[in-house]
Amino acid sequence: MTTRIMLVDDQVLLRHSLRIVIDQHPDLKVVAEAADGAEAIALAAEHRPHVALMDIRMPVIDGITATERIVAAHPEIRILILSMFELDEYVYGALRAGASGFLLKDAGPTQLIAAIRRTRSGESLFAPSILTRLIEHFLTRPGVASPGTPSRRSRSAVPNRASLQGATIRSQTPLTPRESETLTLVGRGFSNTEIAAALTISMGTVKTHIGSLLAKLHVRDRAQLVIAAYERGLV
Repeated sequence: MTTRIMLVDDQVLLRHSLRIVIDQHPDLKVVAEAADGAEAIALAAEHRPHVALMDIRMPVIDGITATERIVAAHPEIRILILSMFELDEYVYGALRAGASGFLLKDAGPTQLIAAIRRTRSGESLFAPSILTRLIEHFLTRPGVASPGTPSRRSRSAVPNRASLQGATIRSQTPLTPRESETLTLVGRGFSNTEIAAALTISMGTVKTHIGSLLAKLHVRDRAQLVIAAYERGLV
């Protein structure tokens, strides 16, 4: 199946370069390009891409806000943040908004294509250095505002009862030994292929364990499984 991709960046030259790289792969197809977050929201509804490569700093509507609105309206669309900034508040804001991964713009073509395919398959992709800082940021400063929307996000500085209960459920729900091993490797940033090799199990079994973890821990995606691994002290 061809993966439909939307490019969201205010730099025309960068979008053109990304399209050249992506068009070299027959299983990937760029179906839309947006120059700002507002345009991305409209085009997401029109073209329903599988994956959107999303910049953060853009005019009209920033990438974090656009991600939040797109995921809320179309949860099947997976957002891969592509930014030149490695700032904690950007990484944290992207995760809270529902992004599936965060890749820096200095990534090579091979890494970019692999990231798109992993994102399409339901995995999350964060560089190890970013992942570590993101988790530390989440556990110590859960209410930090995201760029572009300080007034709205600042109200979440004090965790509400639902969020506290959610953390309790994730940390107390019993897991099987194999599920705990799988969650540990997810928390360390392993892909499904790497988990299968490490545990000597099939890819189908890995996907079964991932699905079970998502259901048991009441989380929506792999990025939140990483958070759960840290909450449990597995990583």
